[in-house]
Amino acid sequence: MQMNLCLSGVAGCYAKVRYPAGIDEAVARIRRERPDAVTVNEACGGDLATIARRTGYHVRFSSVIYHGKLLPCIRPRGRGLFGDAVLTRAGIAGADGHPFRAQAGPEQRQWLCVRTRTAVEVCTAHLASHEPVEASANAPQCAELRAVLARRAAGGTVIFGGDLNRLPSCAPHGFWTLTDASARQDPGSQQVYGTGALRSPSARVDPATHTDHDVLVVRAQLTRQR
Repeated sequence: MQMNLCLSGVAGCYAKVRYPAGIDEAVARIRRERPDAVTVNEACGGDLATIARRTGYHVRFSSVIYHGKLLPCIRPRGRGLFGDAVLTRAGIAGADGHPFRAQAGPEQRQWLCVRTRTAVEVCTAHLASHEPVEASANAPQCAELRAVLARRAAGGTVIFGGDLNRLPSCAPHGFWTLTDASARQDPGSQQVYGTGALRSPSARVDPATHTDHDVLVVRAQLTRQR
């Protein structure tokens, strides 16, 4: 499940969140679908801890730099720092993440990968937007993400979900791509990629009320590779 929750309190889309309704909506979706993994962009560390506690999932959160410093979420305050996250049903064995080399605009974009105890690696990223001040960084970030996922796939099964802020895929050769192209809100920008061990992938887009992106749900059958 891929979600962009618009939780910072800074972005214009925050009016739709109607906090804490956006948190309640995310929790309800996770409880209903019970996905093996959830990738989340535009989140807050405290909110993700709440979602993980209420759903029983494990979580790794990665804060991002905004205007040269960490960004505390506001309206209300006390919700932790702004960033991205991965939630998993399986236990987490480790995590890795780094900023992209190409950066433009106020927000430092990064990737995050989480290794689960089922030997599946789950990754996310939120690439530069279409805004003129940062649009030039999107293509080089896409290229770097493609290389990162290809390297990690050499060691096992990888699935990626994120808000790419673009329609063309950043998936490496050998990965499949599914998107939220049928969404009412910002169609095509959220994408999920998977390696060949994840077979027969299918996607469904669920409308979301309390954020400016709909929810992308992907199902695939894991087959163990020898």
